[in-house]
Amino acid sequence: MNSKPTTNYIPFKETHYFSDFICDYLAEKPELKDFYHRFPKLENFEAQIKEKSKSFRSEARNHITKVLEHQYKNLNPSDVTSKNIEKLKLENTFTITTGHQLNLFTGPLYFLFKIISTINLTKQLKAEYPNYNFVPIYWMASEDHDFEEINFFNFKGKKIQWNSNQTGAVGHFNTEGLDDVFEIISLEFGEGSNAEQLKTWFKEAYLKHNNLADATRYLANELFGEHGLVIIDADDSALKRLFIPQMKKEMLEQTAFKTVSKTNNKLEELDLKIQVNPREINLFYIKDGLRERIVENEGAYSVLDSDIQWSETELLNHLDEAPECFSPNVIMRPLYQEVILPNLCYIGGGGEMIYWLQLKSNFEAQSVTFPMLLLRNSALIKTAKQAEKLKKLNISDKDLFLDRHEFINKKVRKISNIDIDFSDQIAHLEAQFKSLFELAEQTDKSFIGAVKAQEVKQLKGLKHLEKRLLQAQKRKLADQISRCTELQEQLFPNQSLQERNTNFSELYLEFGDQLIPELLKALEPLKGEFLILNLK
Repeated sequence: MNSKPTTNYIPFKETHYFSDFICDYLAEKPELKDFYHRFPKLENFEAQIKEKSKSFRSEARNHITKVLEHQYKNLNPSDVTSKNIEKLKLENTFTITTGHQLNLFTGPLYFLFKIISTINLTKQLKAEYPNYNFVPIYWMASEDHDFEEINFFNFKGKKIQWNSNQTGAVGHFNTEGLDDVFEIISLEFGEGSNAEQLKTWFKEAYLKHNNLADATRYLANELFGEHGLVIIDADDSALKRLFIPQMKKEMLEQTAFKTVSKTNNKLEELDLKIQVNPREINLFYIKDGLRERIVENEGAYSVLDSDIQWSETELLNHLDEAPECFSPNVIMRPLYQEVILPNLCYIGGGGEMIYWLQLKSNFEAQSVTFPMLLLRNSALIKTAKQAEKLKKLNISDKDLFLDRHEFINKKVRKISNIDIDFSDQIAHLEAQFKSLFELAEQTDKSFIGAVKAQEVKQLKGLKHLEKRLLQAQKRKLADQISRCTELQEQLFPNQSLQERNTNFSELYLEFGDQLIPELLKALEPLKGEFLILNLK
């Protein structure tokens, strides 16, 4: 990559891949104001810092640092990461956080975008507010239990999958069976220095660590450690002890159920499709491969699909004695994060943004500062070869975002040497019939129905001819259209965004060690638009 990559931006709304709700949030529509605290603008962070300073329990800082030092003891953190962990003890240090599941070999490409958005925002904040420290955090979703969502990654159209019968929190899963996956990826990645680096990362992460949480931490540190990323696994007794007051309130008062249900009703009035619905108690019990909901019935508490039962007193005593056995679900996890971290802003995808907007009322009920919510960077990455082909075929960046049918039709019309657009003929025909309608009005109104029927028939005939001509041109131009659709499929696999399908390994094979530095240069977290990046 000797020459500078070129960039282009498209508003999220014009990509047609983001919901109206997210686009309304980005546009700061007034009707959504009640569902978030402060919009993520650089000038709004000062007030967020002051509010978080007042509400955050300073004793939590030493706990966080000790836990992180323990979690990093078998890694080789960079100097900047080690310093960031140490800085968390200081009252003027705050975090910017993103979270992600423990997807096999990072999963979809947007894993990188989330973390790079987080790193870049901390740099931008430090430049704007030099008297404070800002630490980028990757929160590992180690307590999730949906293994089917994370046990694979896509590579050049193939699904590389890890099969396991383990149950419970995925962070606890042992890495047995991943040696078979390593054999597969070794063949798929092929030869060359970039391929060897990918193989080394996979082998060191998954074959030399005993569980999925440790493997993921190793890999994320290898990719981003030199940029100061701090990786936290909140499935920890010392951290959960900080969250005991909120868990007690949740179990005894069903706080989240009451507050979030009301918010959901308000959001449904805005025609929003609700992402998550609260339970009466939004906590799981985890132990020895078990991760099941805690339920209450007439003052007695139990764990679903088990023999575990408590009275209220027994439950609260057990929570005090073993907080590590209690796990927040999707409704409570954000609250847990904001209780234990001096956090200012959460960076996530569109779906995450929507469910966070459901939660503000629960934060208020628990007296915890609600963070700013920032949509992560999104990008389409093109190689120099792909960019050149697109240029030769006269395909614009916006064209690429069309669905396949529209894309093909537009290209056929553009490259045909005849005019396939019958708009002028249709307009001319409609004008003629307008005159006939006026004539019928003046002479015999019973004639109007016959005129209308003839208009419909002739317009239908013209549109049918246009469609026939378009199909004929598609056949004639099949080779050129095939090259166009092949390119679109490369960049939008399965007719979806590249970032939601492609694994970083495909791009790393092409660009090697320059991939992440170039993304760090290009992604602007507060830009608020979709990036098209041509990497040379």
